[in-house]
Amino acid sequence: MRAASIKDVATHAGVAVGTVSNVLNYPDRVAEKTRQRVLNSINELGFIRNDVARQLRAGHSRTIGLIVLDIGNPFFTSISRAAEDAASESGNAVVLGNSGHDANRERHYIDLFEEQRVQGVLISPVSDITERLSALTARGTKVVLVDSPSSEGDFSSVSVDDVHGGYTATKHLLDIGRRKIAFVAGPQHFHQVSDRLAGARNAVAEFPDATLEILQGNDLTVLAGREVGDTLVMRQQGELPDGLFCANDLLALGMIQSLTMLHTLRIPEDVALVGYDDIDFAASAVVPLTSISQPTAMIGRTAIELLAEQLDNPDAKPRSVVFKPELVVRASTTEAQSHQR
Repeated sequence: MRAASIKDVATHAGVAVGTVSNVLNYPDRVAEKTRQRVLNSINELGFIRNDVARQLRAGHSRTIGLIVLDIGNPFFTSISRAAEDAASESGNAVVLGNSGHDANRERHYIDLFEEQRVQGVLISPVSDITERLSALTARGTKVVLVDSPSSEGDFSSVSVDDVHGGYTATKHLLDIGRRKIAFVAGPQHFHQVSDRLAGARNAVAEFPDATLEILQGNDLTVLAGREVGDTLVMRQQGELPDGLFCANDLLALGMIQSLTMLHTLRIPEDVALVGYDDIDFAASAVVPLTSISQPTAMIGRTAIELLAEQLDNPDAKPRSVVFKPELVVRASTTEAQSHQR
């Protein structure tokens, strides 16, 4: 059965096609009695507006593209949910793309969203793609960086001070008496990882008797954390770190699984452990995880607000918002208060 067209609605209601168009787009221009007659015809015929055609005429859609690094990480899931909620308040929708840390997939989503004439693109970049994003904005698609600062100030951005977060996490371990600190890293080409490591180094530098070792993971996942833990426990007792700071909570959860479930190390008695992101699973881990909390809801909502600013005033200068992360202390470090060296 053929779908009803706008012309069918006009014929059924006994009005001009332009009147139906006004009811759909500018209802205040149509008399109440006529508007109701058109709406009744729309309901009776089951008419669904062709939003694609409307988007082509307007030059943009009511959708916003969001590209995240890893939708399997609850940190990005939470940001996506908040962005979606904020967008829906103004009648817009968020379309999600997961780059999976893959630059080729990232480029594919950018191209796809531009072809779909989205209002704007929110993106957590895999790497430096300033040139590609500049070309995108030059053609009229606004860009907001998410969980990533704009190094040159070319784009609006919302991020977290990860250097401060790394410092706070490591300082907590040092304050409870830990001195042999190890940073469990993911790929360091991600600025989030390198910034957190920089903060850890700053904290260790304040304690002359403290050392910092880097334990390199091949990813930012639970499995990668478990693999690092399995390697760590092969060491002699005196060679083990007494404080671990993981680049994210997924790595930390993998470490907990390896150290306590597959092996016999105790957390926090033998080694104190701090994660990063404070995902929902952190509080419910086998050993509740001390973590650095990031305001994911505010990050997602602020990204939408920054995009709205750019859309409302295309000549406005890009604006950057940087949040401060906070330490949330749980059992993975609290029992270590008496462990002094």
